[in-house]
Amino acid sequence: MGKSDSNNAEPRRGRSRRRAVAWFLARWSMVGAIWTGFFGLLFLAWCAYDLPGPERLNELKRQPSVTVVAADGSLIASYGDLYGDSVLLVDLPPYLPAAVLATEDRRFYSHWGVDLRGVARALYVNAKEGDMVQGGSTITQQVAKNLFLTPERSLHRKGQEMLLSLWLERTFTKDQILELYLNRVYFGAGAYGVDAAAKKYFGRSARDVTIFQAAMLAGLLKAPSRFNPFNDQDLAKTRAELVIRNMVAAGQLTEDEASAISQSSAPSMSTAASNQIGQHFADWVIDQVSSYVGYADQDLVVQTTLDPALQKQAELTLARVLAEQGPAMKASQGALVTMRPDGAVMAMVGGTDYRGSQFNRATQALRQPGSAFKAFVFLAAFENGYVPGNLFVDGPIRIGNWSPGNYQDRYYGKVTLRDAFARSMNSVAVQLSEKVGRGKVIDTAHRLGITEPLDNNPAIALGVSETTLLEMTGAYATFANQGNGVWPFGIERIAARDGTVLYERQGSGPGPVASAASVRKMLDVMAATVENGTARKAKIDRPVYGKTGTSQNFRDAWFIGLTSDLVTGVWVGNDDNAPMDKVTGGTLPVMIWHDFMAPALAATPIADVARPGTDVIATANAPESEGSWLTELLTGGGGGGGTTKPNKPKPVKLEKSSVDKQREKAGLPPLRGNNK
Repeated sequence: MGKSDSNNAEPRRGRSRRRAVAWFLARWSMVGAIWTGFFGLLFLAWCAYDLPGPERLNELKRQPSVTVVAADGSLIASYGDLYGDSVLLVDLPPYLPAAVLATEDRRFYSHWGVDLRGVARALYVNAKEGDMVQGGSTITQQVAKNLFLTPERSLHRKGQEMLLSLWLERTFTKDQILELYLNRVYFGAGAYGVDAAAKKYFGRSARDVTIFQAAMLAGLLKAPSRFNPFNDQDLAKTRAELVIRNMVAAGQLTEDEASAISQSSAPSMSTAASNQIGQHFADWVIDQVSSYVGYADQDLVVQTTLDPALQKQAELTLARVLAEQGPAMKASQGALVTMRPDGAVMAMVGGTDYRGSQFNRATQALRQPGSAFKAFVFLAAFENGYVPGNLFVDGPIRIGNWSPGNYQDRYYGKVTLRDAFARSMNSVAVQLSEKVGRGKVIDTAHRLGITEPLDNNPAIALGVSETTLLEMTGAYATFANQGNGVWPFGIERIAARDGTVLYERQGSGPGPVASAASVRKMLDVMAATVENGTARKAKIDRPVYGKTGTSQNFRDAWFIGLTSDLVTGVWVGNDDNAPMDKVTGGTLPVMIWHDFMAPALAATPIADVARPGTDVIATANAPESEGSWLTELLTGGGGGGGTTKPNKPKPVKLEKSSVDKQREKAGLPPLRGNNK
């Protein structure tokens, strides 16, 4: 019997020990749970005491932006943080949010703000890597972080993120949370929100993106700078294709659909992403905004005059010609400005490569215009009674110790002012400047828009004083604008993001700055320059007027030409002012001008420049070109800056002008009646 009791005691002792262990575990588990709950409450209190309030939903944590758009509304550039229109989910193509969900949060519509699977996966990966490399955040958590919190990575911030996510899920619907996310998340290149990103990268609203473009936008969210198509188009394309594979895995696309999208949409992506044009123009415009509306604390949209098609053509033409011809001729840089006759700048190229140099050679570079300055000399002369048919002697002259020379030291003897202008004869230009008076030449240049100081010396007629391409082109636009002065402009309207107009352009310049008769005479001599002078290679399918210019030692080469629709100026040179290899205004600049203007005007009806007032120049009723004053110059006498009393006017028989020759070729009637 004693043995039986002993055998029964062992199981009882075992059961007793197990109960004791179970009670111990239960008791301490309860204690642990209480303490865990206590510390959890402390943690929640710690996270909640400085939790941002819901009013932060409407705050934008960024600087006001300035968006610059072209004449057709397409995006040129943005400065500051860029926000687009707030878009509703129902207005977006369904594949855009689908691409985002497939990449960022596939279980978005099934979790309650925090995805425990995602958190567990992130904890495992971080522990394995020994660093915080994966966050496991849902879209709701990202909304909480983006709207309310800082980017810092800490336990405190993570706790706040989870609390705010729960609040967001209780306060808003899933669709509203997704809308908040799409309208506020950062897509790179200063763009916040899917609409701003679509306009930035593709020049269109998010409502109009293709499936491939939607995939590219979704792909940006992981690393906006790295996958930015402006920085690396190939990487952005590869990332977009990965998003498309994610959409297949999420059941949003079939394999066949994905293959078709990649094959048909990939090529257009590269073009759209690289379509950054007009950056020198945008910089020029942005510098003027504050002078119109002050320093605004709201988003601004600047509507400009830029024509994207002309701008792209201008950039491609300048870069191509200089790449092909520049190295052999030691010409490394160039600039181009084209504007309407009223001064609206349609295209501006400030250099061959904006990324390589943001210096704007069209607006910032002060260069010698050379013979392009002679337009002011001849205009001053025509306003003082001279006409294109007046005769001068082209030969060596001396003024004091200075003696100007012609190109290649070639002289033509007795010539008309028309021929002297067309062939850019320095001797005649200096004679004319001295005869009319340098002061009047300077006044004429300033009246037409040249703002830089001009030296009052005999060489002024040869364009030795520096100015900019923009000012020279604007001055020449006067001749296409019927003698009305031109102030080059690029801004049509400035509005706030809500549409409130803060500035709108009115008026178009200072009014008449050159007489009708003198403008007609200038068009006469400028037409001769293209017809049989230094700019013969500028001929296109319509009447063209212009003037070439070359500074000393071939440091600068210019051509400024105008038609009835566009006035375009081209400069070529080197930033270090090094001489080029015999590059004159009639070579590279005329080549660039022709190759740009021919396609630019191809679809525009042929028309001639409108002439102010009457259209007949019958006889030369101006001072005689030869006499004691000219004899003194030819024999080495002095010359001053004042005017000399003219001799008796001498009628001159005029031949059929090159203007009428051009008009005949274009099928237009002559302007001069019986002037033969």
